[in-house]
Amino acid sequence: MKTVFCRYGIVLPLLATLCGGALAANPPYPEKPIRIVVVYPPGGGIDILVRALGQKLSDVWGPPIIVDNRPGAGTTIGAAIAAKASADGYTLLATDVSYSITPSLYGRELPYDPLKDLTPIILLNLVTDVLVVHPSLPVKSVKQLIAHAKANPGKILYASAGNGTLNHLAPEMFKTMAGIDMVHVPYKGAVAAIADVMSGREQVYIGALASTVPHIKSGRLRALAITGARRSTVLPDLPTVIEAGVPKYDVNSWYGLLAPVGTPRPIIDKVNGEVKKALRMSDIQERLAADGSVAVGSTPEEFGTFIRSEMSKWEKVVKAAGAKVD
Repeated sequence: MKTVFCRYGIVLPLLATLCGGALAANPPYPEKPIRIVVVYPPGGGIDILVRALGQKLSDVWGPPIIVDNRPGAGTTIGAAIAAKASADGYTLLATDVSYSITPSLYGRELPYDPLKDLTPIILLNLVTDVLVVHPSLPVKSVKQLIAHAKANPGKILYASAGNGTLNHLAPEMFKTMAGIDMVHVPYKGAVAAIADVMSGREQVYIGALASTVPHIKSGRLRALAITGARRSTVLPDLPTVIEAGVPKYDVNSWYGLLAPVGTPRPIIDKVNGEVKKALRMSDIQERLAADGSVAVGSTPEEFGTFIRSEMSKWEKVVKAAGAKVD
């Protein structure tokens, strides 16, 4: 009988085969570049964060992290590409709150199943959003906005980056909870929407703090409240919408990483652990804080529960608003 060595000792041929097979089945990861599909064009908040985190991972692991920007179709193009990729850990998806909104907007036309085709890795952060108005609107608080809207039903216009976007659905949720009527004016992107609110053509906008705070500080926009459950360190004196009198109103954008379903759990855990370490680094923390964002660093299970909760929340809002994709 031929004896075979497996790491440390002499084993029987069967055990040798098992040992060698186990080693072959668990090669080092990563051995080659990792592609992260980002669902937006270069230069946006999620793109900048993923590139910063990618550099941290590359510094530790060696192989480069390649950011593959695949915008379009309400973020469904990038998500579909990642969903159909090999489940080997070398393609990941970086997406945002849209991942929990698109199922309600697209229904059966969605080219992937967000709960079956991709598996959660980590919730990266919560992005602080803010409710702003044009300074000509005679309101300086959420309560005054609600009172003014009730006195002028259908006369206040709010802008969004397009139908089905967060800054469309967040005001719709606000309308329902506050019992008011405002009119939606969709734009092709947040830049155009913010510009027309600053011009006074529209009066209300809910969007990311990072894109509005320069205009708030310049006086071209008036901030009324933070939309999430916690105040922002960037504008610490600004109350939340909950504090301002609308109980249970809690809206944030967020960024997260997912992988094609079937990606081995050891790889999911390795990516989760290393990204979690990177999120705790001072330069990443400073980058997030500057944008009014808060690092999270969840477990895969926590992120999965969070996604399901977000999908349920936005499904109700989409149905109530009758939102349709452009």
